[in-house]
Amino acid sequence: MALFLQADVIVKSVMVLLAAASVVCWAIIFEKIVRLGGVKRQVGRFERANRNGENLQKIKGDLPQSVIAAGFEAWHDRDPEESRSERRERIERAMKAALVARLRKMERGLPFLATIGSSAPFIGLFGTVWGIMNSFSAIAQSQDTSLAVVAPGIAEALFATAIGLVAAIPSVMAYNKFSTDLARIGQRTSAVIGDLGNRLARDSGHLHARTAAAE
Repeated sequence: MALFLQADVIVKSVMVLLAAASVVCWAIIFEKIVRLGGVKRQVGRFERANRNGENLQKIKGDLPQSVIAAGFEAWHDRDPEESRSERRERIERAMKAALVARLRKMERGLPFLATIGSSAPFIGLFGTVWGIMNSFSAIAQSQDTSLAVVAPGIAEALFATAIGLVAAIPSVMAYNKFSTDLARIGQRTSAVIGDLGNRLARDSGHLHARTAAAE
């Protein structure tokens, strides 16, 4: 706190900006941990239900329900003249479009993490450079090169860099982890989509009748 209060107004502004960005980043990180954890459980239930031949329309979760709804909607719109491969491709395309839409919604906040992770060290470095400039100005005015003259300004400057790193490091790590998690969610769901699309195209009447009977 003493370093902050003694700093130049420009360095203070840099510190406040970086501290605020860090708070926002941690809010996004906690939100993504909770949300992606829930989506992973949804995908796990989706995989098990598809593997065990359960009623897919009773699976809870926004992601599975949106994918399943898109698949059955594409199945209802089938053309009697289309081949099985064409029907399968159309059904899978509809489900993958629904999956992409859900994944895009879950990506909200990640660009901010990437921006802070890449820019925060340089913002902190700007505060550092400004602080060091003030230190050299103090040397020129006092004509004293002792450590007591330059130490306060340099400490304030380095503190700005430290805050920049504190904001950047968790942001980069979180961005990489969440991006990997989203990619894995997409891969796992795409595998289920491929199997479900094949079943709908091959034996769609039986599958739909079984689903309706289960309801």
